[in-house]
Amino acid sequence: MQIKKPLFWQDINLFSIFLYPISLITSLVNCLKKLNTKEKFNIKSICVGNIYVGGTGKTPLSIKISEILKNKFKIVFIKKKYIDQSDEQNLLKKRGKLICTHSRSIGLKKAIREKFDLAILDDGLQEKKIRHNLTIACFNSNSKIGNGLLIPAGPLREKLSNIKAYDAVFLNGEKKDQKFISKIKKINRNIKIFEGNYKILNLKNLNRKKKYLIFSGIGNPEEFEKTLKQHKFNFSKHLKFPDHYDFSFNDIKKIKDMAKMKDLKILTTEKDYLRLRKKSKKDINYVKIDLNIKNLKTFSKFLNSKL
Repeated sequence: MQIKKPLFWQDINLFSIFLYPISLITSLVNCLKKLNTKEKFNIKSICVGNIYVGGTGKTPLSIKISEILKNKFKIVFIKKKYIDQSDEQNLLKKRGKLICTHSRSIGLKKAIREKFDLAILDDGLQEKKIRHNLTIACFNSNSKIGNGLLIPAGPLREKLSNIKAYDAVFLNGEKKDQKFISKIKKINRNIKIFEGNYKILNLKNLNRKKKYLIFSGIGNPEEFEKTLKQHKFNFSKHLKFPDHYDFSFNDIKKIKDMAKMKDLKILTTEKDYLRLRKKSKKDINYVKIDLNIKNLKTFSKFLNSKL
């Protein structure tokens, strides 16, 4: 589903108050999901998800976990199949084996048949039918929980109080918020909290002396900007599209015409680049990012303790 987050999701205002009664339906659905019996599959599994809609770094963390554990387990990524999420699917395929089906349970059964030792589920915390060895909820350190309300009044898929059911929290981004960390600890004092930020892997292939027009269709475009600024990129304009946006030839033509008129190079994210049609990719550069985990040894030890 392509979502461009409304501004009122960040603060409580008239729009969020007006939509609040509808959010009670989301709360009811979540309560009913908790009544499901959890099924345990004969394969170790880690679910990396979020309670905030999009832009929390689930996929980079899933990839990093696979890199940490690849020498110990035969690993497969599992992702529920959504037509508009081919970008994330392609990104996972570049980094390892991927099973993408219409049901995560079917995906796990297929992983067992194909004799994988460990399944990493990119997304799926809200599916309460599966028992995992480890559950990790991701947050962006800038957005955190927005206005704290459930969809559609706010950006949350479930209440922050549900964090008590998960094993760990991962905060992605440059900003450190001790107040938010303390808030999580009050809900679940035993939860492990880890942090990370992004680094660009292909800097040598990009000319930072040039001026860029950047575009993105991701859940958290502000984090893309921050990463570029941190690495001293000079960009004059950022064209923001909905998350998982399907760029048409006309969209790309407009972007290229604008860049040409202003004498700018074009730069986007790897996820967005993977969504482009082959003919559209000409003269478009992308940044390949890697997740830098603080206290990596501690995080690795934690992963192994749960498996």
